[in-house]
Amino acid sequence: MVDTLYGTVLETTWHKAQQIKLLVCDIDGVFSDGRIYLGNDGEELKAFHTKDGYGIKALAESGVDIAVITGRQSNIVQNRMSALNVKHIIQGEENKLPTLKRLMEKCQLSPAQVAYIGDDMPDFACMQHVGFSIAVNDAHPAVLNIADFTTTIRGGFGAVRETCDLIMLSQNTLQQASGASI
Repeated sequence: MVDTLYGTVLETTWHKAQQIKLLVCDIDGVFSDGRIYLGNDGEELKAFHTKDGYGIKALAESGVDIAVITGRQSNIVQNRMSALNVKHIIQGEENKLPTLKRLMEKCQLSPAQVAYIGDDMPDFACMQHVGFSIAVNDAHPAVLNIADFTTTIRGGFGAVRETCDLIMLSQNTLQQASGASI
């Protein structure tokens, strides 16, 4: 067992985190709490946590690329992920696995070098394809059953930050994190 800021993790989990060069994230239920707010005029709203934003920026600065793959299409997601300088923003992909495979090929990465964080069945195949699969604390039970690691924090409330911190701790780069939460 290895002690982390959020508790202990298995040594196998620690070793998997050390290999990561690309973190791929779902949006709804991972970056957000999964709820979608709709206004009377059809306006869609989502809430994002600044802790997750800081984690993403710090992880990218440490040399790990970031991608999001989501089944929905949203200007909100585009704006938020662009503000965080996410390198790969892929929206409107209901079948995420072919997209993930193309991204891995484009980045010339093996499954062992890729982590995926998800919360529900659309993430299942992607989580099985990568070397390090992460489920948020409140993920669907089937997703929890296949995850290499489950966050202590729920989706939308800092689970992405916890994941980023784990990867940076394992790669000995967390102490270099700087900047402001956004």
